[in-house]
Order: sequence, then structure tokens, then C-alpha cells
Amino acid sequence: MQDLQEKAILVSVFLNEKDEKSLQELEELAKTAGAEVVGVLTQKRKNIDKTYYLGKGKIEELKNLIEQKGANIVIFNNELSGSQVKNIEDILNTKVIDRTNLILDIFAKHAKTKEGMLQVKLAQLKYSLTRLRGIGVTLSRLGGGIGTRGPGETQLETDIRHIKRSILHIEKQIEEIKQHRSLYRKRRQKNQIPVVAIIGYTNAGKSTLINALTNADAYVENKLFATLDPLARKLRLPNNKIVLLIDTVGFIKNLPHQLIEAFKSTLEEIKFADLILNVVDISQNDYEEKIKVTEKILSDLECFNKPVITVYNKSDLLETLPKNTDKEVYISARYKTNLHDLVFCIQNALESGNKSL
Repeated sequence: MQDLQEKAILVSVFLNEKDEKSLQELEELAKTAGAEVVGVLTQKRKNIDKTYYLGKGKIEELKNLIEQKGANIVIFNNELSGSQVKNIEDILNTKVIDRTNLILDIFAKHAKTKEGMLQVKLAQLKYSLTRLRGIGVTLSRLGGGIGTRGPGETQLETDIRHIKRSILHIEKQIEEIKQHRSLYRKRRQKNQIPVVAIIGYTNAGKSTLINALTNADAYVENKLFATLDPLARKLRLPNNKIVLLIDTVGFIKNLPHQLIEAFKSTLEEIKFADLILNVVDISQNDYEEKIKVTEKILSDLECFNKPVITVYNKSDLLETLPKNTDKEVYISARYKTNLHDLVFCIQNALESGNKSL
């Protein structure tokens, strides 16, 4: 995104009722990226148009909306193919990005460590590669003419080779960092320092919880993906043992597969953790659906049979506070409510090693 605030129109096809909720999340993502949302256009369809995403009539309606609102960027709520982006931009004469591109942009904005920046760059390159290939297929089908042969295709092939070389170079650097982390992990295991991975939907309050538990000063902001790079803090339990709390990148519905692949080396910390804290924003109406998203990503990461404590954060916003159990703890990280109970749950889970938690 540019420093000058861009005026965005959000576009979504509603295939079912759940898509309407995801549009609200797209607006949050756009604001996090620094855009001003000036308009929204939706269409109910049975399927997404392969050429223009929307129906041809809706594309014309979108073009008029862009002119009315003075928008300079259109953000689509689904992943677009390279050919779709090209077709839409040809009609709108306006910059077009999709949800995946938007999330990648936010990650690039928030990455601070060398590894974080490398992982984001890797995801961006893989995303660009699929888009170039899609456009290449489109050009080859045109059957000739200006821009479809000779130097045009040669330049496209050159771009693809360059991206592939860059991907290999970055993957090599990430592998070196991964090996370093592996050695560090073995040292922790040798010293018998348990690891507690803090996971959850983006903006659920993971960094605030780490700060509250350890009196640290992790970066906290009320935006999606405010924390990107993994954070580790020591916590002393009531039995005087030390555990390592590891913050992780926030999850989100339809997290781009390029990001999951790129961040696998970092997300391995979850896989090798002794205990997982799944932080949930209980004040959100769709918190149960967000739990399912988190569980799906854990499954994709092959984090099976891990003891999990569900930590319901922002419980100060509830009218009545449910009773805490070994599996579920209701807290307020902001006001440090029930953190004592949570710490004892962590201690009991680690001592019992009970994988049925």
C-alpha cells in the first residue's frame, strides 16, 4: 500500500450466508492495511464468474461506483486468478487486488525480523508466480497479435525464471534459520523447559495475554495481524518451574495457503509445543466459528493429540462469568482477571501430561 491513503471499494459474491460475515472481516483487513473504505458492492450468485468474478452487468455497476466515490483501488473478497485480475482491470482501469494480496500486504507491513520478512517475501513471490502463469495461459489462448508472441512471451518466461530463482534463494535462507531454531529447540528439551504455544484467531488478545502473564511489553494494537513475528517470554509457575510462552501469528478464515507454506517453519513451534493455549475473543458473536477455523489450521499443521486449554478472553464483557475448568478458562487479559486460575491450569496440564485435555 502507498503512504497516501487509498480509497477502496470492497466487492464480494455471496454464495451463502457465511460470505456476508467474511465481508465484515474484509473491511477490517482493508482498514488495517491503511485504506479508507468508500463503497461496497455485492452480488448473490450460485457460482463465481470465471472471467470477471461478477456478472458483466455488475462489473459496469462497479465501474460507475468507482467514478462516483473517487476510488482508486478495488478489493475482491475471494482469490482471483491472474486472468481475472487482467480482465477486470481492463474494464475498470483501476488497481484490483484480492483478499490474499491484501493479507500479504498486511504481513509485509508488520514483519520486523529477518525471518518474518523472508517468509512474507516468499509468500508474495509464490503468489506472483501463480498470477504470471495465469496471465500467460490467457495470452497463449489469444492466438496471436500484438503482445502475444515473440518478446512478450520471452519477457514473461524471464520473469517466471527470475521469480523461481528468488524463491529458491529465500527458501535456502529460511532453511538455515529453521536449522538454527531446531538446535535451540533441542537445547530447550535437554534443559527440560516446557513450551506453551499461544495460538488463536487474529486480534483475539494473544500479545495482551503474554504481557499480562509475564509483565512484558509485547506490541499490542487493535488491528488484525498487529503481531506477526514469533515472540517468546519466560513464565515462572507456582511450583517455581520456568516455562516458555511462544506467541504465534494470528489465524484467519481462508488464510492464504502461500502464507501457511511460508510460515511452516515458524508454525512448527506449535507442533513441538508441550501445551497449546487457544485464545478466543468471547465477545465476538461468531467466536465458535473462529474456534473451528483455528482447529482446522491446527489439523493442517498436523498438531494432533496436543493438550489444549481454550482461553476465553475479554470475558469482562459477559453478563455472567462461567465457571473455569481444566479445559476452559474465562479471563480478561486487559484487566488481568482470572490469570491466577489460568496459570494453575497450565501447571496442572504440564504436570499431568494428559493428552485428553
